[in-house]
Amino acid sequence: MMLLVDVGNTQTLLGLRQGDELIKVWRMATDVRRTADEHRAFLRSCFDLSAIDIEHLENAVVASVVPEIQPALFAALRTFVGERLLVVGPGVKTGVAIRVDQPKEVGADRIVNAAGAFDLYGKPLIVVDFGTAATFDVVAEDGAYLGGAIAPGLQASHDALVRRTSRLRRVELIQPQRAIGRSTEEAMQSGIFYGYAGLITGLVDRLRSEYPKIEMVVATGGLARPMAEICDVIDAVEMDLTLHGLWCIWQRHGG
Repeated sequence: MMLLVDVGNTQTLLGLRQGDELIKVWRMATDVRRTADEHRAFLRSCFDLSAIDIEHLENAVVASVVPEIQPALFAALRTFVGERLLVVGPGVKTGVAIRVDQPKEVGADRIVNAAGAFDLYGKPLIVVDFGTAATFDVVAEDGAYLGGAIAPGLQASHDALVRRTSRLRRVELIQPQRAIGRSTEEAMQSGIFYGYAGLITGLVDRLRSEYPKIEMVVATGGLARPMAEICDVIDAVEMDLTLHGLWCIWQRHGG
């Protein structure tokens, strides 16, 4: 069995893969204060609650955008897999050519998403990942990573609006029934939700104009499904795209 770990700024996603099947997915809050012992305890509890023997874990693959969490997390993982731990980063064979000015600056998650999306669809595309930040990544017809765009995430946009205004309060981030809000809450939901949909459409259209070979747009991340419902530019939703990309990179690395 293989553990696939995607460490994001807000959430850490863990997937357990056995052969060709992703059999379990767990989530935990990304907390840089968590110790190696706490990571070990969390992992053991996940396996125990799923009635799976953690001793059967053979290897692990990690992509992280939070350097501060890595020492404790990696120490915990090595308790179970020893040196059979692959960390996606500079110098690791991913199978994805990175055609940008500063390749080492590209987040590991973006390369992993590119690897996963191209493996699934095999065509030039855009990956939109709805996380703490929203990333828009362009993948060429040969699977190379060409760059993209980074925008504030929906939650970050909401939090900034509330923090910088004296009379606006937090609202539930759901699609309102109408764009013309009839209350302050509805007006905020409209502006945040539909405004964000406009951001997605506008950025995708601009990326397409600069790289007309793009054939499709794949969305992943927490808001992928609700945004796909109101954004015609999104062609497919792959909730486990990053985990699939980690597995692809393990295979290409010689796993």
